[in-house]
Amino acid sequence: MSRIAEIAAALAGYDPQALTVDGVQAFVAELAASAVVTQTEEVALRDALGRVLAQDIVSPVNVPPHDNSAMDGFAFDGALLDAEAPTDATVRLRIVGTALAGAAWRGTTAPGDTVKIMTGAVMPSGFDTVVPQEFCEVDGGQVRFPMKALRRGDNRRFAGEDLKQGEPALHRGERLSPAALGLIASLGQPTVPVLRRLRVAYFSTGDEILSLGDAPREGAVYDSNRYTVFGLLHRLGCEVIDLGLVRDDPDALGATLRRAASEADAIITSGGVSVGEADHTRAVMQALGDMAFWRIAMRPGRPMAVGLIPREPLPADGATAGNALLFGLPGNPVAVMVTFLAFVRPALLQMMGCHARAAAPPPLLRARSAGPIRKKPGRTEYQRGFVQAMPGALPEVRIAGNQGSGVLSSMVEANGLVVLHHAQGNIAAGDEVDVMLFDGVI
Repeated sequence: MSRIAEIAAALAGYDPQALTVDGVQAFVAELAASAVVTQTEEVALRDALGRVLAQDIVSPVNVPPHDNSAMDGFAFDGALLDAEAPTDATVRLRIVGTALAGAAWRGTTAPGDTVKIMTGAVMPSGFDTVVPQEFCEVDGGQVRFPMKALRRGDNRRFAGEDLKQGEPALHRGERLSPAALGLIASLGQPTVPVLRRLRVAYFSTGDEILSLGDAPREGAVYDSNRYTVFGLLHRLGCEVIDLGLVRDDPDALGATLRRAASEADAIITSGGVSVGEADHTRAVMQALGDMAFWRIAMRPGRPMAVGLIPREPLPADGATAGNALLFGLPGNPVAVMVTFLAFVRPALLQMMGCHARAAAPPPLLRARSAGPIRKKPGRTEYQRGFVQAMPGALPEVRIAGNQGSGVLSSMVEANGLVVLHHAQGNIAAGDEVDVMLFDGVI
């Protein structure tokens, strides 16, 4: 039994002519699970943004390395604070020194003493509390502040509060963010072990497609999909292989798919996967590999293909398994983006070696619809929308421009997709809806 058939047999209610979005996501996740990158490399920390961590990073030190002050103020022994004291009680302390960040204060103290302290400075021995300087009145060598302004232990950071020595600071499969780079730097680590970049080849198909620089002709359109897909893959951190535009010629299509499989872990095509297409894309894909062709209960993006194309010969540097994963996307520009975000992006993150949380689709934002939206139950719809914050209330989303699957301008105008789920019907103005924000995704 082929791998595609095995997965299909294991999914309850699998029907390639009437698949739900959830069904496609489950199918693709199973397919991607056997094609995860395992090869590693060590890169400089500055080159690690967006890369996937190859192994746990164990902290060699406590961060911070010592108890220290969380703000500028005066450090003292918090035992002087009396919870039963009158509300107008004040504390008076003698200032016996100043503790600066970067060097421990070495003086001695007696009961009733305080040390002026800067943010990040080591807490003097015997002191456990810091009163912020804005609460204080300084008179010569003394400081005075309201006793009720704080409690014992306030404004002290503990050694190891952020990271404890010997414990994992980051786990394998983490996709490294700017904050993660800073965390690794706080450990004094100049390089980081990461999984190699996922290689993704992509091309457009169709005799009606023009490359940039071609003269316009009747009935033809310029190839926008290759540039959209390039941007989506580049933002994801993949190594991209642009195989250009392939005409509706079986030999050319077959040669391009074989080349793509020999060079890449995954292949993305756009166009030629609908039933009744005049070109040869479906037939060539089916002849070369283990393929499934779907009609998905969604809008836009109903037709889609997924499958495995054998590698001949196998790449020498250890690519994933013996097949390249193929994602055959629709030809309409918006449908390409929607199907990429809904299905391809999570699969590629999984193949990159991300753990489940890092590979999950972005969380959906809850917002109120600014107006009515027509929707039939029985399919998932992704409508372009513009979300804006509303003071004291849920964000508001309005539908952005023409919702036709070929209208890319409304995708530019939008800052997210309104996700109308399979069972939902018409939406009234003021109803709550889910939104997938574009920020950080495209």
